[in-house]
Amino acid sequence: MGNKDLNSKSFIDDVKSIIDSARQNAVRSVDFCRVRMYWDIGKRIFEEEQDGKDRADYGSYLIKNLANKLIPEYGSGFSVRILEQSRQFYRVYPIANALRSQLNWTQYRKLIQIGDPDKREYYELESVNNGWNGREMERQINSQLYERLLLSNDKESVLAVARRERIPQSPQEIIKEPMVLEFLGLDRRAEYYERDLESAIISHITDFLLEMGNGFSFVARQKRILLEDDEFFIDMVFYNRLLRCFVIIELKNGKLSHQDLGQLQMYVNYYDRCEKLTDENPTIGILLGTSKNDTVVKMTLPEDNKTILANEYQLYLPTKSQLIKEINRVKITMKNEDS
Repeated sequence: MGNKDLNSKSFIDDVKSIIDSARQNAVRSVDFCRVRMYWDIGKRIFEEEQDGKDRADYGSYLIKNLANKLIPEYGSGFSVRILEQSRQFYRVYPIANALRSQLNWTQYRKLIQIGDPDKREYYELESVNNGWNGREMERQINSQLYERLLLSNDKESVLAVARRERIPQSPQEIIKEPMVLEFLGLDRRAEYYERDLESAIISHITDFLLEMGNGFSFVARQKRILLEDDEFFIDMVFYNRLLRCFVIIELKNGKLSHQDLGQLQMYVNYYDRCEKLTDENPTIGILLGTSKNDTVVKMTLPEDNKTILANEYQLYLPTKSQLIKEINRVKITMKNEDS
């Protein structure tokens, strides 16, 4: 057999391809191998606990003793706290095949802290659907994304969209209120202009799209429209592939007024009549301000309005108690509107 056969380019390239593919898979799978390792440890701790369940303090003693044995040899990744989380991990996810390879150990540590199974499933699914990393998942949990969506949707529809069992049918299924824009880095006590807010959003467009919801893509900033001799500029235009429509956003540094709503309605009408295709859905308009009078909004918009949203935004990440208070306020407002 000649050297040519032993060193054929296709043969060597095939072997190189196998090696490169294996290395890439190793990088992708290393996080999940870690997840599975902690799950296996949690399962073994749980099983050992059952053998000594007659002793009330057996579980605590077992984990503490195990940590003392593991840390000198394997490091701080096997502390008492980590081992307790491993046990909790197994309790929450007792079926190994249900673990998602797209999620890492840091994300699962966040998920097992969520007591509500539906809420936990929502963040689990959305992390996979949107490719959230640990930081993005934590930010969405801290901003009460799930609770904000439940303000205008029932739990079943929110989970159905996350499970991809159905496509969103209305903007309320995607858009949250209040919108939390703490990532812009603007001082809530400082004076700023609407153009400053717009520029900050463009500079943080990835984070803004994440806060907006699923399916959004950026189209234009300061979109110029000419109506006879009058020209107007729309702050921002997006497109949502799930709703299959344009989404216009107008920014206001202050309380929303009926004049603001009228201006936005004109922009929406323009896009419906001049920009959207016949097979696309009606344009959605979102007016963002620091506050609003719900009665003024209700009296300004038609009773059958489904395309104009007047939402509040906040330039800082509120505490959990502040968000709960705001969510309850919006719930009361919505209840009064329905009565």
